[in-house]
Amino acid sequence: MALLELYTEYNRVWIPDAEHVWKSAEIMRDFLFGDNVLELLLEDGTEHYYPVEPSKPQLPPLRNPDILVGENDLTALSYLHEPAVLHNLKVRFVESRIIYTYCGIILVAVNPYKQLPIYGDAIIHAYSGQNMGDMDPHIFAVAEEAYKQMARNHKNQSIIVSGESGAGKTVSARYAMRYFAVVSKSGSETRVEDKVLASNPVTEAIGNAKTIRNDNSSRFGKYTEISFDRKYRIIGANMRTYLLEKSRVIFQADNERNYHIFYQMCSCAQLPEFKDLRLLSADEFQYTCMGGEITIEGVDDKKDMEETRRTFSLLGLKKDFQSDVFKVLAAILHLGNVEIKSSGDDKSSVPPSDPHLEVFCELLGVSAEGLVRWLCHRRIVLVAETVVKSLPKHQAVNARDALAKQIYTHVFDCIVTRINTALQVPGKQHAFIGVLDIYGFETFEINSFEQFCINYANEKLQQQFNLHVFKLEQEEYMKEDIPWTLIDFYDNQPVIDLIEAKMGILVLLDEECLFPQGTDQSWLQKLYNYLDANPMFEKPRLSNEAFVIQHFADKVEYQCKGFLEKNRDALYEELIDIMRASKFPFVANFFQEEEQHNQSIKVVKVRPARPVVKPANKQLRSSVGDKFRSSLSLLMETLNATTPHYVRCIKPNDEKLPFEYDSRRVVQQLRACGVLETIRISAQSYPSRWTYIEFYSRYSILMTHQEAGLSDKKQTCKNVLQRLIQDSNQYKFGRTKIFFRAGQVAYLEKLRLDRLRGACVTIQKHVRGWSQRRKYMRIRQAAIIIQQYIRGKRTIRKTVSATALKQGWAALVIQRYWRGYRMRQIYQVVCIATITIQAFTRGWMARKRYKKMMEEQKALVLQKYARAWLVRRRFQTMRRLVLNVQLSYRVQQLRKKIDEQNKENRGLMERLRSLANTHSQTMDRLQVLEAQMEKLSKQKATLEAREKKVKEDAALAIAQLQSEIGALTVENQNLEKKFEASTKEAKESFDQIKTNLLEEKENEARLRKIAENNIEMQRQDHKKEVETLKEEIKRLKEERVNLQRNIEEGSQVNSDLQEQVIQLTKHVKTIPELRRDLNNMQNQKDNMDRKMKEQSEQARAKINEITRHLIGGVVEEEVLLGLAPHDSEKMYEVEDLLMAFDGMQKATRILENHQREQKESYETQVEGLKLKVDHLQNENSKLQNLFQEKNNINENIRQEVSRLSIENSILPELKLQVSELQRQKQELEVHIEEQTRELTEKTEEITNILQKKIQEESSQRRHFEEKAEVLEEAKRDLQGKVEELQEETDHLKRQHMMESEAKSRLRQEASRLTAENMDFEEQLDQKDRLIKKLQNQIKSLEASHKAKQTSAPAIPKDYLGMLEYKREDESRLIQNIILDLKPKGVVVSIMPELPAYILFMCVRHADYLNDDGKLKSFMNATISAVKKVIMTHHKDFELLSFWLSNTYQLINCLKQYSGEEEFMKQNTPRQKKNCLQNFDLSEHRQILSDLAIHIYHQFITVMEKTLAPAIVPGMLEHESLQGISSMKPTGFRKRSNSIYEDSETYTISFIIQKLSHFYSIMSQHGMEQGLIKQAIKQLFFLIGATTLNNLMLRKDMCSCRKGMQIRCNISYLEEWLKEKDLQSSNAIDTMRPLSQAAWLLQVNKSTDDDAKEITEKCTELNPVQIVKILNSYTPIDDFEKRVPSSFVRKVQSLLQDREGSTQLMLDTDYRFQVMFPFCSSSQALELLQVPSSLHLGFLTRI
Repeated sequence: MALLELYTEYNRVWIPDAEHVWKSAEIMRDFLFGDNVLELLLEDGTEHYYPVEPSKPQLPPLRNPDILVGENDLTALSYLHEPAVLHNLKVRFVESRIIYTYCGIILVAVNPYKQLPIYGDAIIHAYSGQNMGDMDPHIFAVAEEAYKQMARNHKNQSIIVSGESGAGKTVSARYAMRYFAVVSKSGSETRVEDKVLASNPVTEAIGNAKTIRNDNSSRFGKYTEISFDRKYRIIGANMRTYLLEKSRVIFQADNERNYHIFYQMCSCAQLPEFKDLRLLSADEFQYTCMGGEITIEGVDDKKDMEETRRTFSLLGLKKDFQSDVFKVLAAILHLGNVEIKSSGDDKSSVPPSDPHLEVFCELLGVSAEGLVRWLCHRRIVLVAETVVKSLPKHQAVNARDALAKQIYTHVFDCIVTRINTALQVPGKQHAFIGVLDIYGFETFEINSFEQFCINYANEKLQQQFNLHVFKLEQEEYMKEDIPWTLIDFYDNQPVIDLIEAKMGILVLLDEECLFPQGTDQSWLQKLYNYLDANPMFEKPRLSNEAFVIQHFADKVEYQCKGFLEKNRDALYEELIDIMRASKFPFVANFFQEEEQHNQSIKVVKVRPARPVVKPANKQLRSSVGDKFRSSLSLLMETLNATTPHYVRCIKPNDEKLPFEYDSRRVVQQLRACGVLETIRISAQSYPSRWTYIEFYSRYSILMTHQEAGLSDKKQTCKNVLQRLIQDSNQYKFGRTKIFFRAGQVAYLEKLRLDRLRGACVTIQKHVRGWSQRRKYMRIRQAAIIIQQYIRGKRTIRKTVSATALKQGWAALVIQRYWRGYRMRQIYQVVCIATITIQAFTRGWMARKRYKKMMEEQKALVLQKYARAWLVRRRFQTMRRLVLNVQLSYRVQQLRKKIDEQNKENRGLMERLRSLANTHSQTMDRLQVLEAQMEKLSKQKATLEAREKKVKEDAALAIAQLQSEIGALTVENQNLEKKFEASTKEAKESFDQIKTNLLEEKENEARLRKIAENNIEMQRQDHKKEVETLKEEIKRLKEERVNLQRNIEEGSQVNSDLQEQVIQLTKHVKTIPELRRDLNNMQNQKDNMDRKMKEQSEQARAKINEITRHLIGGVVEEEVLLGLAPHDSEKMYEVEDLLMAFDGMQKATRILENHQREQKESYETQVEGLKLKVDHLQNENSKLQNLFQEKNNINENIRQEVSRLSIENSILPELKLQVSELQRQKQELEVHIEEQTRELTEKTEEITNILQKKIQEESSQRRHFEEKAEVLEEAKRDLQGKVEELQEETDHLKRQHMMESEAKSRLRQEASRLTAENMDFEEQLDQKDRLIKKLQNQIKSLEASHKAKQTSAPAIPKDYLGMLEYKREDESRLIQNIILDLKPKGVVVSIMPELPAYILFMCVRHADYLNDDGKLKSFMNATISAVKKVIMTHHKDFELLSFWLSNTYQLINCLKQYSGEEEFMKQNTPRQKKNCLQNFDLSEHRQILSDLAIHIYHQFITVMEKTLAPAIVPGMLEHESLQGISSMKPTGFRKRSNSIYEDSETYTISFIIQKLSHFYSIMSQHGMEQGLIKQAIKQLFFLIGATTLNNLMLRKDMCSCRKGMQIRCNISYLEEWLKEKDLQSSNAIDTMRPLSQAAWLLQVNKSTDDDAKEITEKCTELNPVQIVKILNSYTPIDDFEKRVPSSFVRKVQSLLQDREGSTQLMLDTDYRFQVMFPFCSSSQALELLQVPSSLHLGFLTRI
């Protein structure tokens, strides 16, 4: 649609106005092409005729619809022009009290001149992580965008903050730096971010001053680079400054001040540290009182000085440096008070007695005479001579002021350098964000060199800005595949060339400064001559001392006076020499010769956008203009290498009034800062851009039914646009957006408004018609009724007479009687028929009832017999089933026992076979020895002939060996007979001790191995062992005393148990019988043990005798002792018999190897003795550890004996096996005889070898005998001590045996009696069952006596709710039940709280044993394991929920069974008996409670992180109410981060689904309902607080429709609470602030009653929040109205007395205090089963 067609009736336009710049007017008549006027109606009601050129009509700009007014982004406006921008900013600033607005890529910040609550840490965290445009415009949003792009694109960023003095540049830059410091904590101890923030007060003190426009105006430009590491944390910063206003040090205009630092020092002049500076009041110094203002309203210079000094210290600048700085600054003040007098004839002088001169020279350490001389004189160097010339007063004053400026400049640069040094932290910079705080475009009545440089810098920045905006527009078009057309935008390159080109202003200025006689006037004349033809340069008509430059913002007239002097910035060389010779090093260093070297400051090396103009002469580089141009070029290089972000600060008025808007001042700044240029560039192409979703949602009302029915929304939007706007050039379809020309969105809004207006008219028409019809029908019905009554009354009057009345009465009487007669006739007939029917019916019913009763009686009889038969059959079936089950169970048990016995028998057979094989091998060796002996006898005869002496010795040896062999044969036969006898006698005990044989053999082998390993150690520590033995004897005596004491305690326990037995005998009569049976069994066992011991001792004695006979003549006695068993008390076991038999084998081997080992025989005796001592020592040290194990083994033996005696049916098989063994024995005897013969032959061969070796070793034997005599004495001493220790050990063994047997019997008796006692107490009310149970026990006892069983009757298993584990299994238990446990498997297979119950049952067992160490170890291990699991899986929601539930249940168990009355009120009698008896676990309960609180907070954190991304989209952005759209057009910022592409859609259903998931997981894990309610309440608080905070920061969400959406979503959440039965959690109460905010958006906001209602109902919102919502309220349609400012002020006045928080945001990190209410459990511990899936088979139920 053409723009001209939009000028129709009722549309509004903007027309120029002298006072308000632009004012609004409404079109009264449609404008047609050719009209010469546009008829308008002003807002004050007057008519206005706007003249228009008919041929080329220049119409006033159209006004945007009210729906678009107040937008966050100015580019979202349909009409983009100056009045629209100005009006939008005014509406936001004045009515909505919003200071930030986007304008494309620019953030426009209007100074409110008031502190606003929008800069707290909560606001920073709210903007952190958000996309640009998702929330209201803010400086934090720009900072977040820069930070995010740096992290995402790995490219440096810049934030350019500009604006005129007083617009708020410094504050904006400070907030941006504060944002970076908060969101990117360094995490180091250096706290770099604090130092970065601390640099601001210092630089403001030395670089800011009060001006007529601003109380804290920055008089220098500053670019701060904040450095980040690879984790994007602040690691340092660097500051660059530009164009410090040095002239302010010596001159201030009226109502202005010097730099703040001077006034701060003067306010602290009385402090001790400032006494030496001899400061005066600020109004007494020339440099501080020149402007007439020495104070600032609301500013305390003394407090500011404290802050400055504090930040100096925070930056690491020491006291000495601070003192030097303050000394130099004080000297500057005193220098300004040095009085220079005129001496006439262009001469001047300084009085030598000037006090300020004296102080200045004293502070800076310079010569007073030299300073006085060269202040008033100047040295002129000529060709042939040097002339000293006096200076007039004004030149001397200039020299003094130049010195002051130069000193201050050096101090300023020094402080900045030291700050940069303090902000540098070791570490490599990965990226940086630069914050540029620079002056904006300035134009005053008198503009000088400073304004020229400032405007030059702004020209460069504006050029960079234009290029960047143009680049972004091009990228947007290319991204959306829109044809790119060249846009004409303002290029200020000609102005820049005018200033810095080869023959530009700066070059000519530097050239003129080279001439000593150069003046401002001569330089200006050059400008006229060279630049007069330049269109950007003008000569004023009325002045010859100024020139005009056409800047991009406006024309500026510059006064040439002072340009040369300020550009030279000259200081006489003589004064420099004096300062260089200062005794104050701090000042002397300022004036040293500057060498040509590169500075150490890091600079980004990039190519500039345009080539830098180089000066023609090297001497020009020292001028101020050249330095500024170089630093500006470096700045532009840096900015071009970064991604810029723009902040334009606007000053709304010159009076510094809060929220006052001066349109003329604002539009002037908008034109100067480039905002309108951005608008103009956007307006030339397609300024309005909507996503397809936004367009569809907004303009679906304009669609036809066919178009709305299409599934492809994108195609639908295209069809609608092509139908509504015929000109396709007015819009373009992009990939994700629709681009509109200026005015097209307004046209669509007009069509939408017309459609809505038409719909409203239609609705009104039908409603009014229906209302009128209903009113008409009511009137008509009333008229008809009235007519009816009137007509009836009239008829009655006409027809009624006396005759008619009589006839009528007679007719009524006749009718009455006739009707009565007819009714009597009918009644009689009906009565007779009824009686007849009743008679027949009652008879039939009686017969039927009788028949039914007979059938029921017969059925009862049949049922009685049938039920009896069924019961009998059921009983018989059940009895048979029970008998079969019992029989099958017993058969199964017997089969298991038979199988086990068969396995044991097979093992025994294998053992016997191995013994037989060993015996056969021994016989083979004996036969070999006999054969050798025969050979020796044959060789004997030949040897006697050779050597008699040798023959005699050999004959004796042979005879001795033959006699020993014969004795060996005889003893071997006897041994076989004894072995056979012992085998027969021990055949019943083989099965009993089968498990103990291997264990004791392993123990003996282990002991031997230990002894062998310690032989070497014993040889070295022989002397120390005697002392150790003495200490061991002493310790054993002490242990004996302790054991005696334990025996006494055991006897006391026995007496206590006997008392309990006496009490129990009152209830149980069978206990004495059982005790007698037990005693009988014990006696029988003792008899059996005694017989076995006697037999084994006989066998041992015989074996020892045989062994001595066999090798006694060959080896020493010590070896025989080593072959004999060490523990005589163990000889009654069969294992020792086997060991003895092995001893025989060893003896045979010793006989074979005797000659080879003869050399070491004596050493072997000593080592054997030491081995014996070591064995006894180790045995004594380990006896205590083995006693309990031995007792358990004896107990197992007794049980095995009793079991074997029961299963005596297996004895026949054993007898058969024994007979088989006898047969094998006979075969072995035959085989042994054969081997004996072979042994004789081999013995003879061995004899020959022995004779040779005997001769060789006879000499060595004598030597060994001598050594043996020496060692004999030591051996006797050791043997004596060993015998004493052995006796002591034997005595202790017997005592321990007796004590262990007594303890085991007492323990068995106590456990049995305890179990029976608990059983009887539980069954006191069931005497009949008890009698039957006792009778069954008596029957079982009788059966056992008949079967000659000696085992005690089995006690029925009655579990006590405890789990036993060994100490070494503690780590396995913790690993399986905590560390390796998976919640999913637990929930599916077992009850979720089972781990807590298992842990508590283990605690109960440790308490039952009264084992303090075990209990503490277990509790500490449990707590540590849970902590480890939580730390390892701190993000696993299910695991956190599982262990929170189990930790809570464990705490409840510790409370419930603690024995405290308050926790035992709901316990059952059995649970009361299961309480802990020995330990108070309250400390562990507290530790577990702290751990549970930690788990709870981590659990809540995981849920919040999961839920947080969906809260704002689901609660605010998603439209849960279909047909109520709150979608509005978005601007450039929103377009850059579209939420409609490639992002997950969150809805309220998603939030409810997540809540249901959380609830189901918590319920599955058995979490207590109160804990679930607390967690849900915390989540609801997060939802409400996050939604409300986002609502406060999003003006586009503050609408009536959005309030309806929010209340609908809250109702969904409330329904979910009702569905889950969680209303009592008070979770919905946490959303009251959000609910009241939604109500506030919907309620009327116009009258006093509305204001009163708002203050009464919005009790959960504080005044700041209420006012914020009212100011942010945004109408969606033209039918809605904005909240008037008067109404907001009225609400504010009503809220003045309300107390409460003044924070705008709710604290989303707030945590409600978690409570763990005690909840008694009805679970019986004794009924719990430990499933096999937990792999806890090592636990034993007690």
